[in-house]
Amino acid sequence: MIHKSIIYFIACILAIPVTMKAQVFDPAKGCVIDNNGNCVSNTLLTALPFLRITPDARSGAMGDVGIALTPNSNSMHFNASNLVFSEDQSGCSFTYTPWLSNLNLDDIFLLYMSGFYKLDENSALGGGIRYFSLGDIEFTDNKGGPLGTGRPREGEFSIAYARRLGDKLSASLTGKYVFSNLASNQNVNGQDIITAKAFAADLGLNYRTKTTMGGYKGEWSFGMALTNMGSKVSYTRDNVVKDFIPVNMGLGSALRLDLDQYNSLTFALDFNKLMIPTPIAAQIKDDNGNNVPNPEYDKDGNKIADYREKSLFSGMLGSFGDAQGGFKEEIKEVSISFGAEYWYDKQFAFRGGYYYESAEKGNRRYFTVGAGVKYNVFGIDLSYLIPTSTIPNPLDNTLRFSLLFDFSVFQADGGE
Repeated sequence: MIHKSIIYFIACILAIPVTMKAQVFDPAKGCVIDNNGNCVSNTLLTALPFLRITPDARSGAMGDVGIALTPNSNSMHFNASNLVFSEDQSGCSFTYTPWLSNLNLDDIFLLYMSGFYKLDENSALGGGIRYFSLGDIEFTDNKGGPLGTGRPREGEFSIAYARRLGDKLSASLTGKYVFSNLASNQNVNGQDIITAKAFAADLGLNYRTKTTMGGYKGEWSFGMALTNMGSKVSYTRDNVVKDFIPVNMGLGSALRLDLDQYNSLTFALDFNKLMIPTPIAAQIKDDNGNNVPNPEYDKDGNKIADYREKSLFSGMLGSFGDAQGGFKEEIKEVSISFGAEYWYDKQFAFRGGYYYESAEKGNRRYFTVGAGVKYNVFGIDLSYLIPTSTIPNPLDNTLRFSLLFDFSVFQADGGE
């Protein structure tokens, strides 16, 4: 099957400087505008965006929350520090996510496998593998001549260590290797394409405490996660300018209430912000309403946008105050996830949630619903996404599922 979207994506990466030069920033409106003077999206762009795809169906059914949820093996993606608080000794999961199913493309999918093992009451190890298949593609030259076939793919390998810092507090460190092979050994716009590779790390914190609310016993959980802190990458051999991977800071909270012996209810809220430079428009409107060169775009005059030349740590630390529109624009770069989960007898779950992103930063907005069943060693989660914005989502009206296994059941049986 031919997927022209792969070549289109690569061409877009190479054309970022040209695209930015065509944009105009209006200080009066505090946004990038089009030819009609209307605010348009100024989305933060990264390489390897698949790293921010929610991999599991449970969180996928709860608006993509997960930073402070009760732990399972999928905590590897959100906040590995949760693992040490797991009631299970070990576990693993497998998730299959069809991609662009609305276009009847059956060879594009995301696979995610993760697992953990508690070494003792105070420490745990976790690991994960993510594989994103982008189908088969037939490469052609500008005249339509065949240049061979390829199989674009991306992946991540990660390992984590989590440890208690007290009765209620834990921390984690995750190391990972990531790659993106979209069109290696091909040539696009006169540039040789290579595989983008990077090493990255995650840092996580989790605080959990028992509580009583409205006469019901429960648990509060608060989490913070810095994820994908890694080297910049390039899809081209010249490596003149490298791109940021999706470094992210997430803050989350969750409240679980045990209504009675059989019923429990959880509410969760996450805030996420990419810690990468905000794109700067090459032109800006002056006091007379004329489009003039933006002095903040290319101060060194090397014809490369300065925000793209920032180092990893400079880009991360400066990401909270580099937007042209000031604090008002920075706030718009924060996405919000909200979800709820109901369990009956720890066997049947029903979930729902909502994801919100500013119209000027991508405009992804959607409801999510799902369900789960757990019996003995085996569990299955399902999720379904319902879009509420005009921006198409690759998971629109798509059903995905996760399988979970609790090996501690066998250990408990063996100890009796």
